[in-house]
Amino acid sequence: MSQLVIDIGNSRTKIAVFEGRGLVRADYIEHADKEVVLSYFDQYDIQQSILSSVNEETSAWEEILKKRTAYIRFSAETGNGIEMRYKTPGTLGLDRLAGVIGAKALFPGRNCLVIDAGTCITYDAIDKNSVYKGGSISPGLVMRLKAMHTFTGRLPLITWADFEGLEGHDTVTSMLSGVVNGTLAEVVGLIEKYQSYYPDLQVILCGGDTNFFDRRLKNSIFAHTFKTEPDLVLIGLNEVIHQQ
Repeated sequence: MSQLVIDIGNSRTKIAVFEGRGLVRADYIEHADKEVVLSYFDQYDIQQSILSSVNEETSAWEEILKKRTAYIRFSAETGNGIEMRYKTPGTLGLDRLAGVIGAKALFPGRNCLVIDAGTCITYDAIDKNSVYKGGSISPGLVMRLKAMHTFTGRLPLITWADFEGLEGHDTVTSMLSGVVNGTLAEVVGLIEKYQSYYPDLQVILCGGDTNFFDRRLKNSIFAHTFKTEPDLVLIGLNEVIHQQ
């Protein structure tokens, strides 16, 4: 018996199949439709499902899931085993919530900080008692480059590229240096700040820019407390199924 987990984001859809708490398959799809969803039922004995979406128009997907499975539409009100102290849970990004649920499932009884590095970079802590108070949101790597072009008169719109070193030697490399080194300084500084609030902190990294941060942070002073889990949001959504 399998569970189907679907996370519909702004730019792509993540679909996973779990057996119990074991991840069997995870796909990241640019343009998913009903036929894609139906194909999973041809391959697996799916009995339960959960869907999280930033798009309210999911009726076609939900029709399939309701008909074929015990279905859950994920929201801030879904039972999840977390003590919610966020003041406006209805405005909380569902990927942020699923991420801390996933962290709690992977590291029970630990203070955890989830860093989701994508379009924006989000920082969300959940303490060892499963209390979630909130976190931080800042611009992601590409967004920072676009903002410099949009809000200045002369800085060009450049394509993201990795940058090694400190000093840029022309406009393009100076912009890349500022984004790369500035973002890394932010991440390191916030990890240190969270460590001062939450002893024995486990840091978990996920999101589309995972690889960029993974290499740098694993070579840093945080190596012993750092773990990369690209499927953390999917793991969190699957955990919700098991808590119903």
